[in-house]
Amino acid sequence: MSPRTPPSLFYGWRVVAVCFAAAVFTWGFGVFGASVYLSEVTRTHGWSVALVSGGVTVFYLTNVLALTTIGGVIDRFGPRLVFIAGALALGLGVAGIGQVASPWQLCAAFVVMGLGYAALSLTGISAALAPWFERHQGRSVAIALTGASVGAMLVVPLLVLAIERFGFAAAVLGGGCLTAAVMVPLAAVVLRYRHPRELGLAPDGDAPSAPSGSAQHSTPPPRWSRRTAMATSALWTAAAGFALGLLVQVGFLTHHITLAEPVLGVTGAGWLVGATGLAALLGRLLLARIADRIDARRYTAGVLALQAVVLALLALVPGATMLIGASLAYGFCLGQITTLSPIVVRREFGAASFGAIYSVAATVTQFSSAFGPGLYGVLRDLFGGYGPVLAIAAAVELMAMATVLAGRPPSPPDGSGRVT
Repeated sequence: MSPRTPPSLFYGWRVVAVCFAAAVFTWGFGVFGASVYLSEVTRTHGWSVALVSGGVTVFYLTNVLALTTIGGVIDRFGPRLVFIAGALALGLGVAGIGQVASPWQLCAAFVVMGLGYAALSLTGISAALAPWFERHQGRSVAIALTGASVGAMLVVPLLVLAIERFGFAAAVLGGGCLTAAVMVPLAAVVLRYRHPRELGLAPDGDAPSAPSGSAQHSTPPPRWSRRTAMATSALWTAAAGFALGLLVQVGFLTHHITLAEPVLGVTGAGWLVGATGLAALLGRLLLARIADRIDARRYTAGVLALQAVVLALLALVPGATMLIGASLAYGFCLGQITTLSPIVVRREFGAASFGAIYSVAATVTQFSSAFGPGLYGVLRDLFGGYGPVLAIAAAVELMAMATVLAGRPPSPPDGSGRVT
């Protein structure tokens, strides 16, 4: 007899917990931690902001190159080995950042970190969760990705304090070791099941709708191939809209400490990043509550519009008060944008080949966002400050809003597609 998990203890929520932990480390030491590395490496080695920002761009580009492979591998073999390998790579890359002595070594550390980020970030988490939930797919992704906000709230301030006490190299070495020590056993133990049917259950912890002997008479859910999905405007408007939004967002996060440090000091800037993470957590908690009831595209457009207003105000009204208020408002939005991307694609294309199809959209969005840190750095050096950069970023957010609104849900495929 197949083992069963009581509904109140549905195993899928344990998978959510592992994905939550992955998001804490991935966003804490990757996305938000990049602002710390930018500040510390430029100070330690005297390298330009543009040069070190380019290293962060390498981190994101490496992630892009790995995404389609990550999604397909999880669809076919499950997330267990992918998460274990990702945790080891992320930990090694974070530790390596503190040991660099030349630009090529910096790029090498970011390459290794980028491989870990690809495995443990949005595509990996969404693909790992896709088989476990149907009614609660939006909520499960939103809850898992609250870990990204917790990563900003805890990892960045603690990393800044550790740097002040132990030095940069020792602090990131400890962070890298902690990442591997926590994530490897979690993934090995919890992710041994790939699908609820291995526990005799349907998605969301429901009982199977029919005995296994009659499964052949049931109608399978529509299945998209990459080719048919790529022929739809729905996929491309989602990919392009989120690509523009994340281009701005990733650039802002990478430069957040450098932007805030002249006003608040190093420690104050670190705490501001943590507070921004807390605001992002609140945004994600709101989204987790409403995700399965909203029009995801329209809601996304509203969040992008709010981000545009915040960036424009930050560009036009300098000062500590506006910096803090705008950072918190932007933070409230940023966690939702990251979370909404897989929700839109999952809702419009289904779960059957989500990993393979979402990896296409994620490749576009991550490729675009990879240039955010470098673009901010080049424009900042060109203009001599962040004001014009933030004004340009606000205009790009409005372009993202219009692109997302232009898309419509696709018509279902004929069911004969195969993931290619």
